[in-house]
Amino acid sequence: MADERIDTVVWGTGNVGRAAIRAVAAHPALRLTAVITSSAAKVGRDAGALADVGRDLGVALTDDRDATLAAGPGALVYAASGDLRPDDAVADIARALAAGAVVVTPSVYALYDHRSAPAAVRDPIVAATEEGGSALFVSGIDPGWGNDVLPLLMTGLGSVVEQVRAQEIFDYSTYDQPDAVRHLVGMGQPMDEVPPMVAPTVPSMVWGGQVRLIARGMGVELDEVREEVERRALDETVTNVMGTFAAGTQGALRFEVQGIVDGEVRIVIEHVTRIHPSAAPDWPRPPAGADGAHRVVVEGRPRIEVTVEATDEGGNRAAGGNATAVGRLVNAIPWLRAAPAGLYDALEVPLLPATGRF
Repeated sequence: MADERIDTVVWGTGNVGRAAIRAVAAHPALRLTAVITSSAAKVGRDAGALADVGRDLGVALTDDRDATLAAGPGALVYAASGDLRPDDAVADIARALAAGAVVVTPSVYALYDHRSAPAAVRDPIVAATEEGGSALFVSGIDPGWGNDVLPLLMTGLGSVVEQVRAQEIFDYSTYDQPDAVRHLVGMGQPMDEVPPMVAPTVPSMVWGGQVRLIARGMGVELDEVREEVERRALDETVTNVMGTFAAGTQGALRFEVQGIVDGEVRIVIEHVTRIHPSAAPDWPRPPAGADGAHRVVVEGRPRIEVTVEATDEGGNRAAGGNATAVGRLVNAIPWLRAAPAGLYDALEVPLLPATGRF
């Protein structure tokens, strides 16, 4: 009998890429055929060793993008960062789509809700799906399901809903991503410098799509999307895996992207992040003993609160969050292969069970 698994490529070998390799290797309907890296030092290394799968996978990392796409994979997990190179990320994804691969990725924030994406981002992607007869699904790594399908599911358990709030609460002490933590989030930077992540309009650009998805799922019209940002300085110098963070520099960041309905704050995506547990002690915290969690709170009758903790790579919660976000994306690949060409969002792609995994 012919092997009917979908040939799948992972593009990227960082925190998200490692999780993607594990997810593809574990999926009974997928076959990992290539892993693309931008690091010359990783070329030739076995993907299983890189991703701590527990065995060699017989797939050597490559930096030859042209040959990988020319081989005609059925699917591609785009795990390369788009934070500092959004135009390049869109170009890479469009290239894979035009080659006929369905693509799943967390890397292009504007496409969380593709209906509201700027034409400059959306149009080349639509053209690429038409050229390749392919499909794209973008969902967040923070994780997307925690800001769209989980809140919507929880609202369906209540009678009266006054507000729905999705929170990511995280302590960056063990998260070894200094470029993102220092230069995007602003930890350890002067308080008179506004971090790029919360510069005016940026939170709405990144998370506004998820607010709009919740509104659409609940059948309500938004008056507007607002932002609120609060920052706290460190009272004392702290040190962690990323180095030293000086007293007086930013040690905690909290922001909300709010969906306003009939003049009231009804939908909220909230992030609460710290560089050390001592920072901003009065802000929401994860459960005791945890360094991070994702929480949904539905205010109403009844009041519903759900906290999700995931761990991976030796108990690391950041890795666990990455893994669940990647799992949502990778598990969607077979559905996307069967779907008509086009762009899909979290309300259109079903949340599928892990069939055949035991």
